[in-house]
Amino acid sequence: MNEAMFSEIAMLVLLTALIGWMGFIVWDLAKKSKAGRFGTAALFIVLGAGVVGFIVKTVLVEIMQI
Repeated sequence: MNEAMFSEIAMLVLLTALIGWMGFIVWDLAKKSKAGRFGTAALFIVLGAGVVGFIVKTVLVEIMQI
C-alpha cells in the first residue's frame, strides 16, 4: 500500500467518523436545549447543509475528472 492509497482510505474513514461525531453533537445540542421536533429538524437541516455541500463538491470533482 502506497502513501496515496493510505491517505485516500484514511480520509474516507476519518471524515465519516467526523460527520458521525458532528451528528451526535447536533443531536445532543437539540436534546439539552429542549428544541422539540421542529427545532431538532431545523438544527439538522441547517447544520447538515455544510456536510451535504462537502459531499456534493467531492462528487462533482470526481465527475469532472472523468
